[in-house]
Order: sequence, then structure tokens, then C-alpha cells
Amino acid sequence: MYVGALTLDILLGDVRSLKQKRSVVRPIIAEVQRRFPGVAVGETGHLDLHRRAQIGIAVVSASAANCGEVLQACERLVAFRPEIELLSARQRLYNQDED
Repeated sequence: MYVGALTLDILLGDVRSLKQKRSVVRPIIAEVQRRFPGVAVGETGHLDLHRRAQIGIAVVSASAANCGEVLQACERLVAFRPEIELLSARQRLYNQDED
């Protein structure tokens, strides 16, 4: 069993309040959940900043290759959104043999 984790640090466009931030981040999270129903996704950081957001995505799979493919597809989906700029993406892979 493998668990893949992806952390996306994004810069939001013309956002002036936390309410506007939510109106940008929620549709991104909903789109990832809709396109990849087997992943867990949520806002995981920069919660008090208006123009920054961190989105965490996790997937569990029987193979490392499948984990990587799903996480890369999620990253591409978010990266190509015109209203945001992807600043960084960090991918980690854990397996059951690691202690």
C-alpha cells in the first residue's frame, strides 16, 4: 500500500478578503474532488492570508506509479487554472514498509 501526498502553494489573483479567497479556493477543491473522487483534498495552510493558499491532496493506492500519476494529474488540473499562480508543488510518497 502506498500513500501519496501533494502540497500545492498557490498565489491568488485580485483577492482582497478572506471571503473572496474562499470563493476562489472552494471551486478548485470541488473540481479536484469531482474529477478525482478517490482523493482527499482540502485547504491546509495560509488560512489567514488573503492572497495565498495551500491545498493538500492525498491518495492511497496499491502501486507507487499510480499514486504518482494521480497526484501529477491533480497538480496539472490546479496549475492550469487562470485565476491562480502555482508557486510550488511538493509530492511525497509513503509506503507501509516505512516506519
